[in-house]
Amino acid sequence: MQEHPFAQYIRPLARGKTKSRELTQEEARDAMGMILRREVEPEQIGAFLMLLRLREETAIEIAGFVEAGQIYFEGEGQIPADAPVVDVDWSSYAGKRKQLQWYMLAALTLVQNGFKVFMHGTDGHTAGRIYTSECVQHLGLPIAGDFAMASQQLKDSGFSYMPLKSLCPVYHELIELKHILGLRSPIHTVARMMNPFKSDVVLQGIFHPTFMPKHQEAAQLLGQKHLSVFRGEGGEIEVRPNKAFEVRTCHNGVLETENWPRIADDSRQEVDEELDLSRLEAVWRGQAVDDYADAAIRGTLAVALKTMQRADSIDAALTMAAEMWANRDTSRFI
Repeated sequence: MQEHPFAQYIRPLARGKTKSRELTQEEARDAMGMILRREVEPEQIGAFLMLLRLREETAIEIAGFVEAGQIYFEGEGQIPADAPVVDVDWSSYAGKRKQLQWYMLAALTLVQNGFKVFMHGTDGHTAGRIYTSECVQHLGLPIAGDFAMASQQLKDSGFSYMPLKSLCPVYHELIELKHILGLRSPIHTVARMMNPFKSDVVLQGIFHPTFMPKHQEAAQLLGQKHLSVFRGEGGEIEVRPNKAFEVRTCHNGVLETENWPRIADDSRQEVDEELDLSRLEAVWRGQAVDDYADAAIRGTLAVALKTMQRADSIDAALTMAAEMWANRDTSRFI
């Protein structure tokens, strides 16, 4: 029997302690390309993902996987030729269980100030969490079923949210394998970095700090103009305002580390036991006062502005964020 073509990408990962090696960027790109084109057997996918999970994917492999996705989007002609320029690619794949999605209000503040924000994510792969799709629906914001719809929504309002199952069904299926395999896979990282509209600015929120350098280095390998990654609340792109925090950046190929101060006056972070989505609107409209939410929104907005090069220092970004938040139009979201 002839060997399956995909076997060449499993073999390097599983040749034992002394002979196993990481994939090159080209190998990773080609392997993921085969997966996206559905040219791989289910058994091979499971073995491939778990072998990578065992030692953790490298920045080089992540870059190759992301590159495959970008080629796939271009080759399928999914992105409309007249798609608008997206100012910020905002991924949301973790879900929240301790705090509400205050990052949504930071993103909407950007939109009100003329920036186009494309948000993408998935839901339901971890029990007990509230995901962005539920939040977007609750706020009455647009959800895109395909790239043409997302493109039009971005033109009309400056905001669009696209679920992973619409954005890339194959990746959605792979993330759902967590229920079968019992573990996350590299797709959780790759999906975050897809950036299908090729925005100059990519924001990343993660839970495990050890992944920050990998996101940084992968962005450098991909030629991403501007990226910031930090340990966000629950793994989302949301500043934890009660703690000083580190932001890893990539600006035009240069990797740096920024040390941000604690933003909230109170160093404690109480767990929100209710997670009532209606409070998002109440805080936005000024009908409810929440010091934690206010600080989280301002901090998240400041990181976005600094990444976008709209402010040349952390202090300037925090000042600009506070002004934008204070001057938002509370009568509307977008």
